[in-house]
Amino acid sequence: MTVSDSAAPLPDERRAQVVELLRRRGVLRVNELASELDVSAITIRRDIALLASQGLIRRVRGGAALLRRPVAEAPISQAPGDRPPPQPAPDSAEEAKAQVTIGMVVPSLDYYWPDVIRGVREAAAASDTRVVLRGATYQAADERRQLSWLVDSVGVDGLLVAPTTTGEDGEALVRWLQSAEVPVVLVERAAVVGPYQEAMESVVSDHVFGAAMAVRHLAALGHRRIGVITTRESPTTPHVRRGWRQACGELGLGLDDALDADTVDRRDPDWPHELDDLLDECVASGTTALLVHSDPEAISLVERCQERGIRIPDDLAVVAYDDEVAELCDPPLTAVRPPKAAIGRAAFALLADRIADQDAYRPAHRVVIEPRLIVRSSSS
Repeated sequence: MTVSDSAAPLPDERRAQVVELLRRRGVLRVNELASELDVSAITIRRDIALLASQGLIRRVRGGAALLRRPVAEAPISQAPGDRPPPQPAPDSAEEAKAQVTIGMVVPSLDYYWPDVIRGVREAAAASDTRVVLRGATYQAADERRQLSWLVDSVGVDGLLVAPTTTGEDGEALVRWLQSAEVPVVLVERAAVVGPYQEAMESVVSDHVFGAAMAVRHLAALGHRRIGVITTRESPTTPHVRRGWRQACGELGLGLDDALDADTVDRRDPDWPHELDDLLDECVASGTTALLVHSDPEAISLVERCQERGIRIPDDLAVVAYDDEVAELCDPPLTAVRPPKAAIGRAAFALLADRIADQDAYRPAHRVVIEPRLIVRSSSS
């Protein structure tokens, strides 16, 4: 059995080709080497890590370069005035060519996510990293299109993404992300993959803790019937509801009688009718406090209460979840504030570490950051 000339080179041969390409061209990015040698970016990252450990090349951000050699001392026979040729400075244009570029895909550019983006940009600016941002629409197909463009056309070194993870399209997107040739960190999302349900790397707010904190605040004020209102389509809804249920159970509060509603959002034509039904149920059940996700729904609820003569907070205390615009309500709403900018900074740091480490066996990291409760007039 013979190996054809077109067969892929053996690992040692491929690494020798990496060194030769760097010798001829100075500095190359990971995706350039992967394209030249027709292998995955992960394979090239492993090759770079091994060659660097052997002292044959050096890593630079997003790629590799040959080791710089010290300028040799001039021979004794050197003519007076002769000087060795100048050597490139450590931070030359070659280094700039290897600047790390990361792609970021978020489902909204005008609610919740701007502060997350700000956190990423602040951290990226401090490390001279380029960020290419794309906005999606809470649709897995749209997210996949944006991500593919970042990987295939931009050639990013890593991805920060808040993907759809549910439904057939969402599950397919998670599998695509898990097999991507660049490092991926999920932002405000979590997912598991493979037969052993291994977690993907992620940075998330502890929404379960945040919702439970709101319930404990209301219970400390004497409320025994604390309800919850969430929107059906929000990825945050399951976590808020779990935190509400856990805290009510721990505190011995009645779950059977309190308002427990999963509704359309306020932009839906059915929202006004659902809202009136919710308030009727609230009165009938003796519910005296509500946790409402998110701010727009909470503000709309307060406005309708005022129209119906339900006093806030005397008859009904309200805590909003998100704290995007809760303070602008009249009265200002007590709110749970997820650590949005901190989420962005932590996600960037995790991705940067993953890119720099280049260890295929590095364990997955899952970072969880606690929200804060901001107490205002709607609950006191």
